Amino acid sequence: MDKDEDLLLKTTIYKDPSHKNGILMRPFYWFRMLSNELHWSFVISVMIIYGINQGLSLGLSRISTQYYMKDEQKLQPSEAQIYMGVIAIPWIIKPFWGLLTDIVPIVGYRRRPYFILAGLIGVTSMLVLSLQNNVQLALALLLLMAGSAGAAVGDVTIDACVTENSIAHPTLAGDMQSLCGVSSSVGQLLGYIMSGFLVHHIGPKGVFGVMSIASCLVITVGLMLREDLTRNLDYRRVNQKFLDAGKATWMALKCPDVWRPCLYIFLSLAVSLHIHEGMFYWYTDAKSGPSFSQELVGSISSVGAIGSLCGVLLYQNIFKKYPFRNVLFWTQLLFGASGMLDLILVFRMNLRFGIPDYAVAVCDAAITHMIGRLKWMPLLVLTSKLCPSGIEGTFFALVMSIDHIGILASSWGGGFLLHTLNVTRTEFDNLWIAIVIRSLGRVLPIGFLFLVPNIDSNSTVLPAEMLQPRKDDDDKLKHDNLEMGSLINSFDQNLADE
Repeated sequence: MDKDEDLLLKTTIYKDPSHKNGILMRPFYWFRMLSNELHWSFVISVMIIYGINQGLSLGLSRISTQYYMKDEQKLQPSEAQIYMGVIAIPWIIKPFWGLLTDIVPIVGYRRRPYFILAGLIGVTSMLVLSLQNNVQLALALLLLMAGSAGAAVGDVTIDACVTENSIAHPTLAGDMQSLCGVSSSVGQLLGYIMSGFLVHHIGPKGVFGVMSIASCLVITVGLMLREDLTRNLDYRRVNQKFLDAGKATWMALKCPDVWRPCLYIFLSLAVSLHIHEGMFYWYTDAKSGPSFSQELVGSISSVGAIGSLCGVLLYQNIFKKYPFRNVLFWTQLLFGASGMLDLILVFRMNLRFGIPDYAVAVCDAAITHMIGRLKWMPLLVLTSKLCPSGIEGTFFALVMSIDHIGILASSWGGGFLLHTLNVTRTEFDNLWIAIVIRSLGRVLPIGFLFLVPNIDSNSTVLPAEMLQPRKDDDDKLKHDNLEMGSLINSFDQNLADE
């Protein structure tokens, strides 16, 4: 029996529900199997980065930042909407962080120093933001962007580690993605549940202080992760590697089979204007709105996270066999219709039938996030099919950056819309108009569906010559580029931004 067959047998035993150890012990044996085969430091690192630094912190930061913008900085909804987009800018240059971790080792290590750097950036920015009083808006935005940059660097680095291990242990690739997905989903759900409670009791600045603990754990990952030392590195080749990756990416973008779907992905996000901050200010307003408490706002977001998970299950079990165009047509149409649910709340129609505001808000969050994830899943699968051989990871990260640019455009467009309609901290008379325009914008991408190939998830998109393996002098670079192609993390981040 060779090594792969032995590993496959172990994996089957740990997953077999009829195994003598029983269902309740299966997760523990599964974790032990992964720790034995991949080293315990890697398994713990995935759980820390995906589960705590990304999942838990993502849930905490979303609500705390909204309250910080509203209560500490006293911003108008339109200003907060624009600045929320600014904070996410470090995610736009994600391919740059990925290339750095791939081809620029520090003191002989390609991963560990970047974890330490990401943790130090996160700890410093969050502690300064939580401990300083009367922080100027410009400095606050810079610190929040720094925290976002720390999360992005840690994200790309753990993506690289996961894919590197997937290449070395192909029979465990699915198990690693399951570990990433479970850690991120559970962490994010816990973060949203805890966020409202923590904001209520220690304030948004206190929550930033709590988030610094997660960044400290990222530093711990950099110190404990097992990694081989890279010796005799020729730093003179670094510039050439950057140029080679750039040329290959540009050649791919010139192909119509590539740039047309990329254009659709950007347009579908850019025209779906975000007015989250306008709705958030209305949610918490005591005069015009329902005056939801911090705990209720956090719980609404947690229900939205559950709705997103339901969307994944629906796509995987039902919709993934249908052509991309069909799925996108109906999901975009339903996405626009779901946006109109906000009108029930704003016009207070639910109160006429004795339905509490919170019940409508929870249903709205669950339905909207479920449809939003159903809409995003085929785009994610399509993105993975647009990546030419040899630059898969780099190109996937580039398309994710295009997504973030589209989200940034929708955030800024939504801020401009709220400003134009004079939706302020206390004036919400025209909020319903913003909701209608936003909902119509969600339907507009249907007119761009001709840019999407009319195929299903089992078909190929790229020409045959772009699917052939590249014969590079440095074969390691190809594998390094693959390391940035982890789907789970980019997926969760884009869903959080939407």
